[in-house]
Amino acid sequence: MAKAGRPGASSGKKGARVGTGGHGRQALEGKGPTPKAEDRKGHKAYKFKNAAEKKAASGVQRRGEFLAPANRTAGTAGASRQNGARVAKAADASEVLSGRNSVLEALRAKVPASALYIANRIEMDDRVKEAINLANLRGIPVSEVTRPEIDRLTGNDAVHQGIALGVPPYNYQHPMELLDKIIGRGQKPLLVALDGITDPRNLGAIIRSVAAFGGQGVIVPQRRSTGVTASAWKTSAGAAARIPVALAANLNATLKDFKKRGLFVVGLDGDGDLSLPTFHLGDEPLVLVVGSEGKGLSRLVQENCDAILSIPISGNTESLNAGIAASVALYEVSKRRA
Repeated sequence: MAKAGRPGASSGKKGARVGTGGHGRQALEGKGPTPKAEDRKGHKAYKFKNAAEKKAASGVQRRGEFLAPANRTAGTAGASRQNGARVAKAADASEVLSGRNSVLEALRAKVPASALYIANRIEMDDRVKEAINLANLRGIPVSEVTRPEIDRLTGNDAVHQGIALGVPPYNYQHPMELLDKIIGRGQKPLLVALDGITDPRNLGAIIRSVAAFGGQGVIVPQRRSTGVTASAWKTSAGAAARIPVALAANLNATLKDFKKRGLFVVGLDGDGDLSLPTFHLGDEPLVLVVGSEGKGLSRLVQENCDAILSIPISGNTESLNAGIAASVALYEVSKRRA
């Protein structure tokens, strides 16, 4: 009869032994890396994050052309159907501005905002007081949060100075619906489409020029392009409240659809074969396509253009900033339409 011994103790016999068949393998694998404190239910950080998000979202209203929910996570950009209508959804374009000067300038410029975050025991100077006053006047919720929470909102590397401003995602229109509205108002379409513009300040400047020279909208592609951020809104000097921006899931397909609707698609490029002063289609339904300053128009976009325009430049200047080039072209078109 075998003698009972300590569980797991060696029998003292040499040679091969029968294994367990892997019965303990799952126990040895473990449960993987420990989740962050804010992602673990029951943890104080998790409860605080949920409470802060609910508080920030509770008082948010729809302002201008921006979506209301502060914590809305948009899906992939493109056209979807909602209540029978096509609705373009931008990739998550929400952001958080930080720093006393940046936040105050954004509030002064009336950038749509979802919430103003103030750190506990912040040193109240004139900038913070004015920011709180402007937020209250506009009905923007003001939330007092801890320093670690502002660190999380702005990124650990940001110098937030104890203040941050939440900016909700922009509500983009669908390109074809934008065109339908323009035609429905009896207007002659003048649109600007962007190809590879990644600087939001360029987008803001272009929106401002479209408003100044009689345009009705801007088209931005889903990929490799900036969206309507707080920086773009601020650069537009308020024009973003009047000029709609549409999101194209595929810019080339959108340009083809515009051509089918009777619009002329004209690209701006330094190597264009047609000089802007000799362009005679300015009084026609028009889409101006502006490329990036470094790469210009992409090959496929050029192939879908009816004409490629260049702006004559004197001196040693090699090229114009995208925003300036669009402004010059829009001014030339507005002269012909006048």
